[in-house]
Amino acid sequence: MQNLITFNYTILRQKLVVFTGAGISAESGIPTFRDANGMWGKYDAMKLASVAGFEEDPQAVLDFYNARRKNLLEVEPNHAHRVLADLEKQYDVTIITQNVDNLHERAGSSKVLHLHGELSKVTSSRNRLDPNCIKDYPLDVPIRLGDKAADGSQLRPYIVWFGEYVDNMELAEHLVRQADIFVVVGTSLVVYPAARLVDYAHREIPKFLIDPKDLKGGLPAGFQHIKAKAVEGVDELVRRLEELEK
Repeated sequence: MQNLITFNYTILRQKLVVFTGAGISAESGIPTFRDANGMWGKYDAMKLASVAGFEEDPQAVLDFYNARRKNLLEVEPNHAHRVLADLEKQYDVTIITQNVDNLHERAGSSKVLHLHGELSKVTSSRNRLDPNCIKDYPLDVPIRLGDKAADGSQLRPYIVWFGEYVDNMELAEHLVRQADIFVVVGTSLVVYPAARLVDYAHREIPKFLIDPKDLKGGLPAGFQHIKAKAVEGVDELVRRLEELEK
């Protein structure tokens, strides 16, 4: 009898890396920061989002972030979040986000890298990156003066404030380098160091940018511009991805 040799084939899915910004969450009702009606047009960023501001008036900073944390309980993932999560059926999807909300996770995305921190977590005001002090914190429980981290310091939001190191940048750069397809959604690419991520995408892979506006610095080289808001643009993205498969 002829010997039968069975081969087990593993289907390697393409790596789809998506870089998201405030525009995707704005359509769920989360305020942006740098737009004409954004947060930093109403509030002093250095007083509410810096170590110096926290040291000067910790109560004001905690009040600001407690309000933002509470707002997360009042919003839901939108169509764009859900479509990106659904793409995991066809692709190995990684989300890299500038956003500090948890809408990608709530929509079902399984691999999300936050560059600027997470509102759903707290940490030490002595050492923001101490792994023993970073923990999930209920959104309906305000962070109060006197609440202590594991090292005895005042609890603070697990957010990257102005002047602080973006500790996930090297990992983000690596992920973009490995991408087979790269997509940017809802960011104007003006916030550094995250905005430089587009430079790490291989020049020959498909690259898409979903944004309703004309970019001030021009469209990055090699990108296709889907000129629409996130909730509309993701449907066009899916159509173009399907075209790539033909």
